[in-house]
Amino acid sequence: MGTLISIIMPYKNCATFLTETIHSILGQTHTNWELIAINDHSEDNGMTIVKNFEEKDSRITTVNNNGHGIIPALKTGYALATGTYITRMDADDICTPQKLEELKNTIDLHGEYTIAIGKVSYFKSDGSPIGDGYSKYENWINRLAKEQKSFSEIYKECPIPSPSWMLLKTTFDQIGAFNSSFYPEDYELAFRMYKARLTPIGTSEKVHYWRDYSSRTSRTHENYKDNRFLELKVHYFLNLDYENNKTLVLFGAGKKGKMIAQLLIQHEIEFEWICSTPNKIGHNIYGKILQDSETTFSNSQIIVAIAAAKDLSQIKLNEIDSNDYYYFC
Repeated sequence: MGTLISIIMPYKNCATFLTETIHSILGQTHTNWELIAINDHSEDNGMTIVKNFEEKDSRITTVNNNGHGIIPALKTGYALATGTYITRMDADDICTPQKLEELKNTIDLHGEYTIAIGKVSYFKSDGSPIGDGYSKYENWINRLAKEQKSFSEIYKECPIPSPSWMLLKTTFDQIGAFNSSFYPEDYELAFRMYKARLTPIGTSEKVHYWRDYSSRTSRTHENYKDNRFLELKVHYFLNLDYENNKTLVLFGAGKKGKMIAQLLIQHEIEFEWICSTPNKIGHNIYGKILQDSETTFSNSQIIVAIAAAKDLSQIKLNEIDSNDYYYFC
């Protein structure tokens, strides 16, 4: 049967998808697993559906969340986990049959401090095309996983698919498991993996199908708004990569640039502010004078907070080591 794998799956108001999701777990080629499904105060018949599966298969357990929200749900489920390997599942998604086997084999092949990352594919239930943003995100995380560079662009966006990673339980415990109060929780966990210098290794095949729909939590809940992401990025940048002996430069004065500026000011971090928009140059914002993006600084770190790729050409990449650029866009 192989070594036991614990699957932690919170669920809330997704009864429409639960049966299909659990069937995809039942179809795994690696059969020695336990599914710990945590009911986060569902208002539909989701718990009834999971209990019906529980009665038929001893590998499935469902419990009520000890608190409210996904982080307490993850903690509730993890307290019951007995597997050698730990992975997550979203209750509205689908696994390919080889998902658990591929992730486990990746760890076994590459060693204890490997984070196995499954390639993912977004889909919509009605078969319509996914949005351009999701398509680009899918391609980005899959490319990084393939190149074993998932942490190289971590300040852009969460590079680890939340329902498609696996770690040894011993390694997971060393980095704090689900013991966090920061949202978005999947991105915060990715930062802790980065901090621990785990080795990201992607699977050769796609192993997880990520369902996109309008009421998905990541689309609607306040814990996944832009300000939460930026707060997390700035927090970890200042703790992991910021060098106070260098001049910190913020490039971009749009919505994100202004939010980052406010966070840096709150943390009492000195910085220079540049932009490429002519009508903003010379303006005083939050007590900072915006400078032209062609201004150069020696011994610097640059936070890039502009979305348009064409604007990146304004940065004089030949004058500062590329490792000193942190793309928050």
